[in-house]
Formats: sequence, structure tokens, C-alpha cells
Amino acid sequence: MTPADFQTATDCSDAAIARLEAYAALINKWQKAINLVAPKTLPELWSRHFLDSAQLLEHAPKDTMRWLDLGSGGGFPGLVIAALFDGYVHLVESDQRKSTFLREAARAMNVQATVHVKRIEAVDPADLHKAMGGAPQVISARALAPLHELIGLAQPLAGPDTVYLFPKGRNAEDELTEARRYWTLPAAEKLPSRTDPEASILLLRGMEAK
Repeated sequence: MTPADFQTATDCSDAAIARLEAYAALINKWQKAINLVAPKTLPELWSRHFLDSAQLLEHAPKDTMRWLDLGSGGGFPGLVIAALFDGYVHLVESDQRKSTFLREAARAMNVQATVHVKRIEAVDPADLHKAMGGAPQVISARALAPLHELIGLAQPLAGPDTVYLFPKGRNAEDELTEARRYWTLPAAEKLPSRTDPEASILLLRGMEAK
């Protein structure tokens, strides 16, 4: 997939493409020192990572302005979201080197993003909500943990109306079944992925511990 193909697929602006091109250049530069993406996926950056991240926006509330991305790693989906929408993204990443990369990438892309260098469990919800100007409207996490553990990390940081968007692989249904042992899931949807027929996006709301 080329940048032009990505623009056609997402209907994003030329400015967004320029931000993502700056991001791609930094990934290629830093990849030599830090494993930001699996090396074999680097040639497929625009489809495997950028489009895979961008598709989450289709399922976020239209008025979303506060987005929280957990375990951001190389910036997926958080920095891609920041490149594509007018809101503010907060990224939580405990790895110092990856956090340094995220900050440099956010500056180079000129996006509205703040990087919190700490473990997710160490994030104070009140401090986070103050920094964000309210509870996150969306919480995302990609390739971070099994769903039942992921909910345990994310739910304390959420507000009553927060939407959770978690990309998952072929075991999404099994993860939902396992999560229901620990959590009440009143609104759980398994949505198709645009980038992988075996993958899906889990959209959750209102979870409560059993």
C-alpha cells in the first residue's frame, strides 16, 4: 500500500498524509536501534500498521476529542489516530526508549499528543483526567494483553461513557469468552477488520467486575 492508496482508503487530508510520511521516515530511522515493528512487516507499514490503526476511528464516537492509548509501543494506534483527527491523544508507554521515540515522532508530526512514561498500573486516574480535560472518550490498546487483563488495566482509567476499541486476532471470540468469567460485558461487539480477514476489533462499553 502506498500513501496514495492509504489516502483513498481513509479519505484523509494531504496534511494527514504528510504527518504520516514524517512518522514513517522516523520509524525506518529508529527501527535500526529499537524494535518498533516486526522487521518483516516494515515494507507493509502503510497497510499492516497505519491502516490497521486508522480503522479504529470509524468506530469511535463522532465527537471524540480525548483519546487514551495504552501500551503505545511504536505508536500504534495512538500516533496514527493523532495524525488523522482534531482531538488530543494521550499515550502511555513504560519503555524509556520507545517513549523517547514517541515524543520525537509527535514533535516531527506536529500532532496533539502527550506521552506518559509509566506503567499503566501506575497511572493515577484523577491526574490523568485532569491532564486530559476529562475522562477519555476512547481507550485503545493494540497487541498489549489478553482481553480480561486488558480490561483490568483500562477500566480504572475510564469514565462512565468511555468506548473501548481493542484490535484482536483470530482468537477474539475465545478472549471474549474468557473475559466474561471475570467481567460483565453489557455491550460487546466484534467488528470486522479491514486489514485482516481473520482479525477483528472489539468494541466494548460499561464493563464491571464480577
